[in-house]
Amino acid sequence: MRLTGLVPAALTPFDARGDLALNVVGQQVERFLAEGLGAVFVAGTTGEFSSLTIPERLALAERWLNASRGTKLRVLVHVGANALRDAQELAKHAEKHGAAAIATVAPNYVKPKSTEQLAAWCGQLAAAAPATPFYFYDIPVMTGVQLSMPEFVQHAAAIPTFAGLKFTNSDLMAFQQLRHAESGRFDVVWGYDEFLLAALVLGAEGAVGSTYNFAAPLYQRIIAAFQSGNLSAARAEQFRSVQLIALMQRFGFQASAKEAMRWRGIDTGPARPPHENLTSEQAALFRKHLESIGI
Repeated sequence: MRLTGLVPAALTPFDARGDLALNVVGQQVERFLAEGLGAVFVAGTTGEFSSLTIPERLALAERWLNASRGTKLRVLVHVGANALRDAQELAKHAEKHGAAAIATVAPNYVKPKSTEQLAAWCGQLAAAAPATPFYFYDIPVMTGVQLSMPEFVQHAAAIPTFAGLKFTNSDLMAFQQLRHAESGRFDVVWGYDEFLLAALVLGAEGAVGSTYNFAAPLYQRIIAAFQSGNLSAARAEQFRSVQLIALMQRFGFQASAKEAMRWRGIDTGPARPPHENLTSEQAALFRKHLESIGI
């Protein structure tokens, strides 16, 4: 299992009441295929998984897997949960419906105290989907689980389906160690959009990100410029990404992502609480700022 290029961390579509709007998923599939994207990461942080019930997560995953069946779009389903049995149920369901891979964040209410504990928990989860590649999703800024990933893979290597990591971590030293672990056996997928160029320089081949939902062409230009050796152009486009993300953080990242997706022609509805949504005045100002930086 290897992920290459851009992998959008899909926004979960809701209607005006905040209920799942599964009819929108087909539009998302069509957009990603039209932009040349080969995979999608479903029900992750950007997908507001922590605000979804288990039945909603099952329905969302099934819709994505059905909508993409017969296309080139591979669907990775995030199945992480604090309750191991919930995560196992999600993993079993994802495998049954043909997920290309599953992934999990660390349990983060009662946190694992060591990499051995974390790997043991992951092993029990992965065993629920024994024929499906398994990724660990390292995102310490959200989970608060600060463990050494190079040490973790030494234990996780014993999991038969362990494919690698979605690495949303700014530790570039650890990133390099992971890429070289066991002679490059593991797939280490980059998770910070605003650092993509740095990761490419260090050998990243695939990247999962929130802003790839609506700004994939920007990042495709970064990749193309890097591959052609035009670092000046690559740096300029990466700085445009930094400006984009700084603006989104200023206005509220999740709400801004939803608004930007709407401007691209796909209405994924409001964000769920505790996220706040943009007022019409805020949305207009956000768009004005985006246009001023050429996005």
